[in-house]
Amino acid sequence: MFLDKLKDRLNENQTLFIGEDTAFRSAVLIPLVQVEGEWHILFEVRAFTMRKQPGDISFPGGRIDSTDATPLAAALRETHEELGVDPKTVTLVRPLSPYVASPSFVVYPFVAAIDYDQIIHSYNKAEVEEVFTVPVNWLLNYEPYMHRVSVEPTPSSDFPFEKIMNGAQYQWRNRSMEEWFYDYEQYTIWGLTARILKHFIGILK
Repeated sequence: MFLDKLKDRLNENQTLFIGEDTAFRSAVLIPLVQVEGEWHILFEVRAFTMRKQPGDISFPGGRIDSTDATPLAAALRETHEELGVDPKTVTLVRPLSPYVASPSFVVYPFVAAIDYDQIIHSYNKAEVEEVFTVPVNWLLNYEPYMHRVSVEPTPSSDFPFEKIMNGAQYQWRNRSMEEWFYDYEQYTIWGLTARILKHFIGILK
């Protein structure tokens, strides 16, 4: 009886990873647009007046709010707010695997086709400095380059060292994080955007 109830409860409460329900969750759209008959991917340059990451290159998207029914709903809402694209005109191609940056941060990417003509006349200049596109064929033939960033754990000042083996001499495990870079004309795509882009292009290849 206990195992049957346990099985039912576990089936009802499956998450992508432990901590997903409390993590900072965001959703982005990888926008496919047609430019002169050729498929491109559209990117935003975040407005220089933004409090977080001004001038960075990103996909449209942002935090999943409690009012968003699904991650896709959040991606469509953010795309509408940033680029002025009517969600009803977006053609969803498919979701990609979520990017789990850490147990406290996850991004849900979605590939979709949108109307470029809507964007170039209606993007929100308070959030978006400019938009640009990169041909898919160019990305398929480009080899991004990578640099490593060392990430070292730093316990808080009130960390209870007395409760763990070796105390303050505990050997924390450092990790190395890959940062990928795409240079296209005057733009450099890197960070989370480049990581998701690389995954998507890898699927196409």
